[in-house]
Amino acid sequence: MPKYLKSPATRRENVSNLDVRQTVERIIEEVQRDGDLAVRRLAVKFDGYDRESYRLSAQEIQECLDEMTKEDLDDILFAQQQVRNFAEKQRGCLLDLEVETYPGVVLGHRNIPVANVGCYVPGGKYPLLASAHMSVVTAKVAGVERIVTCAPPVNGRPSPAIVAAQHLAGADEIYCLGGVQAIVAMALGTATIGAVDMLVGPGNAYVAEAKRQLYGRVGIDLFAGPTETLVIADETADALTCATDILGQAEHGPDSPAILLTTSETLAVETHRHIEDLLSVLPTAEVARKAWHAFGEIILCRDDAEMLVEADRIASEHVQVMTRDPDYFLKNMRNYGALFLGERTNVAYGDKVIGTNHTLPTLGAARYTGGLWVGKFLKTCTYQRVLTDEASVYFGEYCSRLSMLEGFVGHAEQANIRLRRFGARAVPYGTAADRCRE
Repeated sequence: MPKYLKSPATRRENVSNLDVRQTVERIIEEVQRDGDLAVRRLAVKFDGYDRESYRLSAQEIQECLDEMTKEDLDDILFAQQQVRNFAEKQRGCLLDLEVETYPGVVLGHRNIPVANVGCYVPGGKYPLLASAHMSVVTAKVAGVERIVTCAPPVNGRPSPAIVAAQHLAGADEIYCLGGVQAIVAMALGTATIGAVDMLVGPGNAYVAEAKRQLYGRVGIDLFAGPTETLVIADETADALTCATDILGQAEHGPDSPAILLTTSETLAVETHRHIEDLLSVLPTAEVARKAWHAFGEIILCRDDAEMLVEADRIASEHVQVMTRDPDYFLKNMRNYGALFLGERTNVAYGDKVIGTNHTLPTLGAARYTGGLWVGKFLKTCTYQRVLTDEASVYFGEYCSRLSMLEGFVGHAEQANIRLRRFGARAVPYGTAADRCRE
């Protein structure tokens, strides 16, 4: 049985979200009622940012680009190309289908892109321009026709880095607008912001709750929670690397769970010591320390098999594997957002540059879904075509009988009218209704 060398001070199931839910409900009602006036009022209230239109003009976008160095722009383009490369390979796996399943019966499906997508790019504590790569580039590869992006102001103005990332990724409309008001405006539309069909992108608890409440009116990528990381390591791993990888994700926010799962008590003790040492020098230690104290865990397991069971139970967003045989977890682990195998890679690579998508399932959602990818922007829609009288009659006879088993007379008559029209034998009117009365 696993042994806890460090338990979390706070259990996430004990964290109340009532205030968040109620606040989001009020904002949704406000924007739905007052449209652009509410959006402007809320932008001033929450971001201290006032302007007539929150959509950036071509000149404003160019001014942001002009503020960036060539190296910065080249780095953004490099990261976006890695995301594009992988998304294109994924898209190539998703083929339209048409097959004759029975003589004269053709079935198929088409992968149809969502028409309008809204991408949220957080900019609160950190300007997360990488989120523009992950959402906009991937949606473009999927074939989305109109992509709207929203990001909050940073220091009272549009963030040049975020705007550059949005523009270079291919966003069609760029708004300097943050928070719940941005999510609601994109989802429901206003006089100046056209509604979208789907919302994607990470955000704080309020943004995540807004997406949850709007789901159904629009599609969403995931029900997102705080960033999570799990490091799986044995005695072959380096303790300082483990500590660095844990705190490197804990700096996301004070509610970010960070867990070490190991078979080595020596590694566990050394990693814990390095974490405390790093927290004395890390510039983001104020946030990381809160996360580590409240939600950090160190779990000692008997062997790889027990670590596997624990890892699947935890179902973490990010899983860093530094063991003698990382492929064991690749082959056998079922519940994770993304795997990072071996010491040469890390979660930051996935977050920023390597090409896989960093919008991933949290809060145990990895038990039933993967992360954002090109397929999320596609609707797989089926069609059917019956080419011969014989095929229509053959399936019609089955359909008529099966419909009557369920008492669906109208369904049966849909089949019977084809039997009368295309069949060799006559099917009298009223047959289905008579059988139903019997």
